[in-house]
Amino acid sequence: MKNLIQKWNSINLIKRIICGLIIGIILGLAIPQASVISILGDLFVGALRGIAPLLVFFLVMSSLCHMGKGQKTNMKFVVVLYLLGNVLSALAAVISSRLFPIMLTFSENTNTSDVTPPSGVAEVLKNLLMNIVSNPVDALVNANYIGILAWAIIFGIALKAASETTKTVIENISDATSTAVRWIISLAPFGIMGLIFTTISEQGLGVLLSYGRLICVLVGTMFFVALVINPIVTFICTRQNPYPLVLRCLKDSGITAFFTRSSAANIPVNMELCKDLGLDEDTYSISIPLGATINMGGAAITISVMALAAAHTLGISVDFPTALILCILAAASAAGASGVAGGSLLLIPMACSLFGIPNDVAMQVVGVGFIVGVIQDSCETALNSSTDVLYTACACRIRKNK
Repeated sequence: MKNLIQKWNSINLIKRIICGLIIGIILGLAIPQASVISILGDLFVGALRGIAPLLVFFLVMSSLCHMGKGQKTNMKFVVVLYLLGNVLSALAAVISSRLFPIMLTFSENTNTSDVTPPSGVAEVLKNLLMNIVSNPVDALVNANYIGILAWAIIFGIALKAASETTKTVIENISDATSTAVRWIISLAPFGIMGLIFTTISEQGLGVLLSYGRLICVLVGTMFFVALVINPIVTFICTRQNPYPLVLRCLKDSGITAFFTRSSAANIPVNMELCKDLGLDEDTYSISIPLGATINMGGAAITISVMALAAAHTLGISVDFPTALILCILAAASAAGASGVAGGSLLLIPMACSLFGIPNDVAMQVVGVGFIVGVIQDSCETALNSSTDVLYTACACRIRKNK
């Protein structure tokens, strides 16, 4: 049995997820009455629901408490570019979601009767502020992701003055939580098999067309950011043709990140690329690891598109001011999505809470995200990692031109 498990784990996760998708579709068509299979999907989503609040809290807190004073001073322009990229990516996602609205398909037993959409931007702001100041323990217990993010930022900044031993403990807890999430995600093929079985057995094969539309919007928005928005930002910074640099970053960094699906795993590749580009080592030795943590434009796209798709499915009207708040929230929370493949999906409930969508419904959106995650997460990581090098190069060339 041990050898069988080791052989199973040695297979690429993407290949295993594809197998889970195919088996789930076949079982959903062949034996739709075997409802016991859907338990696998419920267990998978339930495990994610349980660990996600801890993951967000400790990842963000650990990242902030380890950010030294020197880093903040030396990396000011790079950090501004990273955060600007997150906001622009989220804004592009909002626009694409309005142009191509998406309808999701929830399980028949999903209770949406308690969905109470906010009456306007004033109520959204009030709910946002009240969630921020909620009790931190209560926020963790009730999966109040806005409160979790706020308190993680507060504790992370406060712990910057703590001893190295304390910071190491926080980092160890963060690493342990990330490891637990990776264990859960390694079971994604079985969970996705259960989720797709439930969808196919209840709704039929035609529902997969909606997933195709979702993938097109997600990936199309990421390509737009990579090939339009990022070149514009690069041109403003360098006043040169941006495409040779943009395409070089996509080729040498993005392709590798597409297959590793981890910005952290792609750090050595990015460091070598920065060296080949002749960038300042004092800058990229800090900006590349930092970018793997907070430069998450692809994650901001995923969070925004999925949350707006859920709102559209439930008939919740989202006005522009509320969508603008979503952009800022998605950009800020995307920094907490680092370190774990598919981590951005775990932040969807936080964005959904802006629209009064309960956690149970939001976690079904997360389940849909894992179904399309084979393509979405690879493209998301490619965009994130290649942009780390691109924005670092912009900062270095601006300083060189001064």
